[in-house]
Amino acid sequence: MALHSDQVEYGRAGLHISRLGLGAAPLGGLFSSVSETEVDALIERAFSLGITYFDTAPFYGSGSSERRLGTGLRKVPRSSFRLSSKVGRILVPGETLEDTGYVDLDPFMPVYDYSADGIRRSFESSLERLGLDSIDILYIHDPDFHLDQAINEAYPALDAMRSEGLISSIGVGTNIAEIGTRFVRETDIDVALVAGRYTLLDQVGLDEFLPEATRRGVSVMGAGVFNSGVLMNPGEGATYNYAPAPAEILTKARKVREVIQTHGVSVAAVGLQFPLRHPSVKSILTGVRTVDELETNVAAFDEPVPAELWSELEAVGLIRPLG
Repeated sequence: MALHSDQVEYGRAGLHISRLGLGAAPLGGLFSSVSETEVDALIERAFSLGITYFDTAPFYGSGSSERRLGTGLRKVPRSSFRLSSKVGRILVPGETLEDTGYVDLDPFMPVYDYSADGIRRSFESSLERLGLDSIDILYIHDPDFHLDQAINEAYPALDAMRSEGLISSIGVGTNIAEIGTRFVRETDIDVALVAGRYTLLDQVGLDEFLPEATRRGVSVMGAGVFNSGVLMNPGEGATYNYAPAPAEILTKARKVREVIQTHGVSVAAVGLQFPLRHPSVKSILTGVRTVDELETNVAAFDEPVPAELWSELEAVGLIRPLG
């Protein structure tokens, strides 16, 4: 059984990360404010629990997530953790005009930019906000409506940076399995973060994305495992993919929970551990904002899940078999 602090190879560059990583989107005040004191305590506790992988992005809080995470990471040796951030948006001085969902905003406005120059500028600005001299992994972030430019301009810029030794690994970060598939097929990325597409409620990643990742030796990060929370609370007002959950998803979530409960394990444990059933999924990334949330996820990640549970979910058609 995998434990949250187990170290696993991620990508082709010899990077090793903990099986459970800390996603720093909430540290930018996603949906509700987080204090600097809470952020410092969270990062300190993560290290004490053996978590060695941290993920952030310029978009999160218009830079505040990177800035806050960097403050905590600079307190420990650089060799004790692996860090990923993202490119595809640059931050320009000014007020964020659209509702991004973040409330702890730094005074910048995110602007899409997948040009070669934009990628370099984004990377250099991230280093400044983090106060660090290196980032291990850069994901091309949300290229949904800029796909050709992301593949033809952003990726070659990152490939050059990888050759120069500025970064160790290149990835794509998206919520769309088809985009992950295209990057795996058309580029030489090392890793892929495709959130919400291989979970208890949505296994579309099995169609093409995960088989292609396996064929090309691309490591996958499991993320969005609770599908915006509907798995944990499939009631009125539940969200799925950041929108109101459709009736069929609510029904499926309730059926999945009923099966899980007959086995005496927590829904969170099964949700967190499910993606790791696929051999290409190396680690699980969860966003947390407090020490309590982190400790809850760690306990769930380490909770034993009987093999019979997976077999029953397959037998009743609630999850797809791997083969």
